[in-house]
Order: sequence, then structure tokens, then C-alpha cells
Amino acid sequence: MINPKISIITVTFNAEKVLERTLKSIQKQEYDNIESIIIDGASTDGTLKIVEKYSDVVTKWISEKDNGLYDAMNKGLSLATGDYVWFLNAGDSICKTDVLNYFFSKESFMRDIYYGETVIVDEDGKQIGDRRLKTKKNLTWKDFRMGMLVCHQSVLVKREIAPKYNFKYKIAADYEWVLESFKRAKFILGTKYKITCYLEGGLSRKNILKANKERFLIMKKYYGLIPTLWFNFLMTFRFLYTVAKLRRI
Repeated sequence: MINPKISIITVTFNAEKVLERTLKSIQKQEYDNIESIIIDGASTDGTLKIVEKYSDVVTKWISEKDNGLYDAMNKGLSLATGDYVWFLNAGDSICKTDVLNYFFSKESFMRDIYYGETVIVDEDGKQIGDRRLKTKKNLTWKDFRMGMLVCHQSVLVKREIAPKYNFKYKIAADYEWVLESFKRAKFILGTKYKITCYLEGGLSRKNILKANKERFLIMKKYYGLIPTLWFNFLMTFRFLYTVAKLRRI
């Protein structure tokens, strides 16, 4: 059994309606070696009152203007002191109280990445359903040619291999971050265990065209132009085939 320190990084901005759910889920964890970091973008609502209310959970926090989501995440990486970093933003929550024990109680060494499945929830925390894209057990960086195959919030990355977020991308830097983390990793453990309840309606969901363009550029960077064109064609064909099949039902 191993007991690594986990740095859970939560980025907030005017998140008083959803932040408490996130902090409660951290508070309820049966695992005892957690560092909770709040990076707040100078909220003007009651967000900081909630942070203060959970002072027994939150290890460190800052509240100041930033240059966007990925700047805030990089600040979180700079403050983290854990063996692993886990990004769990306001409104997201840990699905079960034994998630971290599930990962580490039977391990004899620390892997570079742990990942699992994701449940989608609405603003009230009500479950909508499982994430559409399912993970495979043995993901590698090459698998991400087919898109974001694991939710960003359902990946724990060893801090020493975790990259900084690339400011070149305004919407899809999390996709590159996960891809690059998997590329750097040597030892990875995947599981079908549901670990994160993810709040529907993230940044890329609200800016889907721009997100797709940025993801194409990232794919081109890692896999080359021709393979990227081919895999995008396959994904488009698969999507259109599924739509046509549903219409016939």
C-alpha cells in the first residue's frame, strides 16, 4: 500500500452556487493525504465565504485577477506540493468517498497516471448520465488521435511529469495537457471506476467550433497533418452514420 499526497486544484470565479458541492466531496474522502488548493479569479459573489467556511478542507488559496482559466491552472500547479495533481473545478465532485483508496490501497509503487470514468451532472448536482466517450483500459498518448478519450477531471498525474498549460490555445489547452501527460508517462493505470462527477457545460462545450479547430491543430502537432485529416474524416463519418441510424429507428 502507498499513501501519496494528492494536490486537488480547484479553479473558481463567482462560483458560490456550485463550489460547496466540490469541497464537500473532498471533505468526505476516506483518504487522509490530500492538499486542496483554490485558485480564485477575484470573485465578487460569495465564493470566498464558502472557501472560508471549509477552512478545514482548503489547504491554501489565492484570489486575484488572472489571464483566463489556463493561467489559473498554471498557478495551481505552481502552488501544488503533492505527488499527484488532480484538477477538480467548481461544480465538479468526487463521485465516491473511496476513490483515492481504490487507486492506492493495493498499489506497491506510484504510477505516473491514474484515470477512470466520468458521470455528467447538472448545476444542481443531479446525474444526467455517463460521459459519451468511454475510456479504454490501456490508454496511450497515441489513442488521443480519436479525441478526448478521458475527461480532464478524471485524470491524476504525477506532479513531476505534469506540463504547464499552453496559452497558445484558449479553449483546448486541457486536451493538449492530458495528451502530453500521457506521452510523458511510462506507468499508467486505467479503470472503469467512476471517479468524477463533472459539471456539464465546460469551456469547450460553449465554444465547440473554436475548440474543434484548436484540437485539430494540436493533433497536427503531435500526429502530423495526413494522419490528423484521416482520423477526423473517420470521426465525422462515424458521427454521421450514428445520426442516420438513429433517424431510422
